[in-house]
Amino acid sequence: MIKNIWKNPKIEYIGDIAIIKPPFNYQDENELKKLANKTLEKNKYIKSVWLASSPVEGEFKIREYKYLAGEYRSETIYKEHGCSFKVDIRKVFITPRLSYEHLRIASLVKSGEIITNMFAGAGLFSIIIAKKSKPKLVHSIDINPDAYKYMVDNIEINKVNDVVIPYLGDSKKVIEEKLVNSSDRVLMPLPEKALEYIKYAILAINKKGFIHVYLHVNSKKDEDYLSLAESMVKEELNKYNITYKFINSKEVRPVGPRLYQVVVDVYIEKN
Repeated sequence: MIKNIWKNPKIEYIGDIAIIKPPFNYQDENELKKLANKTLEKNKYIKSVWLASSPVEGEFKIREYKYLAGEYRSETIYKEHGCSFKVDIRKVFITPRLSYEHLRIASLVKSGEIITNMFAGAGLFSIIIAKKSKPKLVHSIDINPDAYKYMVDNIEINKVNDVVIPYLGDSKKVIEEKLVNSSDRVLMPLPEKALEYIKYAILAINKKGFIHVYLHVNSKKDEDYLSLAESMVKEELNKYNITYKFINSKEVRPVGPRLYQVVVDVYIEKN
């Protein structure tokens, strides 16, 4: 196992922090520290190296980390698509593997749209949309107090205070209390909650609009995971008095063996 780690280590770079992501049962700390120091030597801009020691989990969508080398610091500035984001890897979920998807969604937003981002985290989708598109408003919601704090900071850093409105709370409650029939487009970038919360995404749509549903799909060999994702979304949408059509389904990123993060883009009209 040590040989495989050294041959093809999985490393993500968040600002000036490197995150080593071996199999979660990997236990040889000495070898990991060697790899961490090697990472510092090869990448002079990297100042701190951490081990991702658990999967992403829980209501706040965070994982456990173990310090390995460099500065003992988990906060950094991460840059993407001309925007800067202050984040703490131990307090908020962030991955560069969503970079393309952030830009793809921003490219779909039309001038003057009102967006609701139901699971905004530190604000990446919301702020990139605000900077790259011309939305009227982006309602940006998260239940994690730390993610909310960083989102507020990042709204200020990127000077989008007049466009992005942050909310701390459960998105279904925020929508029910403040955002019914408010939006032209709703983002649901939390696969663990997306199907359960589709009802509230529909509630937020003003007569007609788009919903972007993110799912984790576990497919068997030779099974079409995109069709499986559409079937899962269809089953949920059929519970409501709406007309809908699928615009696009695509893989966002592989998550594990035969496990994929998929997005289904849906156009809906309320009847």
